[in-house]
Amino acid sequence: MARAQGLIEQVIRQRADQHPDATWLKWKDEEVPWAQVLSCAQRAANGLLDLGVRPGDRVAILMGNRPEFLWAHLGILFIGALSVPVNISQRGPTLQHILRDSSAAAVVLHEDLRDALLAVRGELPSLRHTVVVDGKPGDGIDWDFDRLMDGADREPEVDLDEPTGGVGLMYTSGTTGPPKGVVATRYDLAPLQVLLKASGVQPGETMYTPLPLFHGNALLVSAIGSMVLDAKLALAERFSASRFFDDCRRYQAVEFNTLGGMISILLKQPPRPDDADNPVRVVLSAGCPPDRWEEFERRFGLRIIEWFGMVDAPGVLLNTEGRVGSMGKAIAGVEYRVVDDQDRPVGPGVVGELVFRHPKGQMTYYENRADATEEAYRGGWFHSGDLTECDREGFFYYRGRKTESMRRLGENISAWEVETVLNGHPQLTESAAHAVRSELGEDEVKVVVVAQPGEGPSPEALLDYCRGRMAHHAIPRYVEFVDELPKGGTQRVQYGLLKQRGITPQTWDREAAGYRVGRD
Repeated sequence: MARAQGLIEQVIRQRADQHPDATWLKWKDEEVPWAQVLSCAQRAANGLLDLGVRPGDRVAILMGNRPEFLWAHLGILFIGALSVPVNISQRGPTLQHILRDSSAAAVVLHEDLRDALLAVRGELPSLRHTVVVDGKPGDGIDWDFDRLMDGADREPEVDLDEPTGGVGLMYTSGTTGPPKGVVATRYDLAPLQVLLKASGVQPGETMYTPLPLFHGNALLVSAIGSMVLDAKLALAERFSASRFFDDCRRYQAVEFNTLGGMISILLKQPPRPDDADNPVRVVLSAGCPPDRWEEFERRFGLRIIEWFGMVDAPGVLLNTEGRVGSMGKAIAGVEYRVVDDQDRPVGPGVVGELVFRHPKGQMTYYENRADATEEAYRGGWFHSGDLTECDREGFFYYRGRKTESMRRLGENISAWEVETVLNGHPQLTESAAHAVRSELGEDEVKVVVVAQPGEGPSPEALLDYCRGRMAHHAIPRYVEFVDELPKGGTQRVQYGLLKQRGITPQTWDREAAGYRVGRD
């Protein structure tokens, strides 16, 4: 019986057969053709089998943007394991939670993150294997990446009854709780294919992304999407506003994706005479500030297509009509509607929670969280947690988050992940984290803290404590010390009151103080 192949594996084999010497990946000064893509995927797959990874195992990837991330991810898919991309900023309790909750049997990591992994490895009973990129074995690390890539360059000998899809197990920030792992029971690429078709990218053209591969946007829309389109992928190590459009020119990119404040950040760059002299035709944007939309299109000579999607459940809203400020309309047979707190549909112009359902029914669940899965899919509709309204023409508009989560620099941040670290500080009694609106159109993180009796830490000392213990993007900008947190009758923090107070004369601002947060 022929070995079952996943969709992505089939696409790669087809491309390598059709035009083995044609480029898929552009990385710095390198160009990687399809034949080499297949070779790297097969070698990584067989290397993982040699290491002891088996179909169904979870393999975490803990590294930034680089080709090795892609080869590890594809190798995992080729053997029917589940790839678990992990945000490289995570440290301490949150990193431990993700690796433990996912039951990761192996981790492929970059040397820069060795200490972060080793700091939590003692709490990871399922972890059996570790592979390091740009480092050497020893000190808790089993193999280096070169040894992994010594695997045989042939189709892996493993039976796949149900091959995995394009991503695997991805963790999305909770609201006030820990991150939740999203597992897909089935895959439907129809919404993605409609989105990709709307981009107008043609075979052989280049898509550019500086967004992190540990997010679904870069991994699914840009990397996997470019494969499906038979396009090329230009990958940058990280987002740089000053180099962004020069990279687009260098790689002749006709498309890129943006998240949140990226558009505002790019507009803050000093104007150049050649701003519109670039090859980009279209931007797939998620969260473009309405007041920056037309300015961005004019200045850089391109077109914005706004869209909305979630890792948590399949479905896409798409705005191809240039309706400024709109997330778009429903596509590909996925139904969307806006409901009140009793899950009753509301009429046009009324703000409520965005819910949606796929024609094939429920297709995802939260790892080890049957309660959260049941709550999210109550009534057969997935509840997004996003507040929206819909006009009479079926266009949806974003109106904020229903829950106490924050979004900064394109990253979701839960109050839990910030508070868990702060509450471990020996001089603090308790803390509460909440969002403050940013001038870039996203959120800044404010923490309200209660110190132990006696002298508490300075705001600078508190942020020093946060560094290395939480993701850099989650480190608070604002700090305020109070005698007690506002609480209701059940002793739950009243986040609404804190958000209503916002910035007060007693609030310390790290930017005004000149405190800088680097990427540890």
